[in-house]
Amino acid sequence: RDPNGPKMDPGLIAAFAVYLVGMLVIGILCYRLTDSLSGYMLGGRQLNPGVAALSAGASDMSGWLLLGLPGAVYVGGLSQAWIAVGLTIGAYLNWQFVAKRLRVYTEVADDAITIPDFLSSRFQDRSGLLRIVSAVVILLFFTFYVSAGLVAGGILFQETFGIGYSTALWAGALVIVSYTLIGGFLAVSWTDFVQGSLMFAALVVVPIVALAQMGGAGETVARVGEIDVSLNDMFTDMTVLGIVSLMAWGLGYFGQPQILVRFMAVRRARDVPLARLINMVWMVIALYGAILVGYCGIAFFSDQPLANPETVFIEFCRLLFNPWIAGILLAAILAAVMSTIDSQLLVCSSALTEDFYRAFLRKNASQRELVTIGRASVIAIAVIAAILAEDAHTSVLDLVGYAWAGLGAAFGPIILIALYWRAMTRNAAAIGMIVGAVTVVVWKQLSGGLFDIYELLPGFVLNAVAVAVVSRLETRPKGRVGELFERTVEALRKSSETETQAR
Repeated sequence: RDPNGPKMDPGLIAAFAVYLVGMLVIGILCYRLTDSLSGYMLGGRQLNPGVAALSAGASDMSGWLLLGLPGAVYVGGLSQAWIAVGLTIGAYLNWQFVAKRLRVYTEVADDAITIPDFLSSRFQDRSGLLRIVSAVVILLFFTFYVSAGLVAGGILFQETFGIGYSTALWAGALVIVSYTLIGGFLAVSWTDFVQGSLMFAALVVVPIVALAQMGGAGETVARVGEIDVSLNDMFTDMTVLGIVSLMAWGLGYFGQPQILVRFMAVRRARDVPLARLINMVWMVIALYGAILVGYCGIAFFSDQPLANPETVFIEFCRLLFNPWIAGILLAAILAAVMSTIDSQLLVCSSALTEDFYRAFLRKNASQRELVTIGRASVIAIAVIAAILAEDAHTSVLDLVGYAWAGLGAAFGPIILIALYWRAMTRNAAAIGMIVGAVTVVVWKQLSGGLFDIYELLPGFVLNAVAVAVVSRLETRPKGRVGELFERTVEALRKSSETETQAR
């Protein structure tokens, strides 16, 4: 322990220990239900609406929700809230236009269990081109995403217990890998449900207590105004380009595999509307709770500004609550980190197992062998990500933003267009993914003028344009591609009729 760091209070340690043991217990309980690759990767498509909704939310909102977003608001004021506006709109549209259709289409398309698997079946790609391109994109950008989560976990332990960053980093990785390794998708989904509930509670309790401590909302707004009146204005230093750039975060939802697989795993298509309602209520309260934490921090820490803005939530927990309660609230950060990393590890594992190993190396591999390979992949990816996360000074928000942009720009237009446009071709999908991913990588290296726009937006637009142009130049797909599309449309029609009758 760092002698100059915070004292390791028994209450904090006990709260964290209970939480971590609980996650491992869930993993062990789910182990007996995981005996096939479909069960390990997709939970047998048996998630109820509540678990699917909170699991999608928790796997979406990583450590940036309790560290990165409050830190951005603490530094920049309410102008940073545009990110939350964009995310809210994007998440709703994703549930509205992608969730049900993807759930039905993936089952019709040879019971696809991963996004590369779905794309391969959707376009009847026998060459393996789509599997290779999509799996490479997933592994590239998820490596940064997992690293961001591990950085957040390292910061949490370092700030809370005074543990060395490297030690905290590897300890957190060990726990996350353990229950993901043991229980697969069911363990990840049920732990996400618990973690999502904990995150929700923390983001309701902490800002309420912080506001009360400062004399209420009116007093807090007045104190922030005294520091800098521009911090109370969402339009401070914001141009139309800046607002569009921040709101463009919402486009990322259409291409996030860790969220899309939750849609694929919902028990029934008719469960989607209820899951959407639960998820959106959770998300709105959690996002604006995080914004309020950062906003309250401006006034609360005005006399002694924080050295690291991304620790504002941590500092509130330590100063406003007794150690036992603080331990539970701080566990919410670990929950946010773990709930995202476990999902990302599973998606990467599925890409290696289903889209490389079984597709190209062992087409006749047994289910037991595939599950074993999947578990080995989880370990390998986690180790690589942990090595990359050794730099404690990396911004959580920057890492998340880059990975989010890469996945959203590469997959978002592909998924949307593939679900709704029968004439889309295989080559268009492959070229679109490459254009989207490369645009993000190149745009990130540039700056000034239009290049200051969040790289997700140009990547998304250029991907969509590439898909439209290439598809128009090629022959309209026929045969089984068209048959699967029509079967999906018919299945959706029947599902809608069933919902109407149920009402």
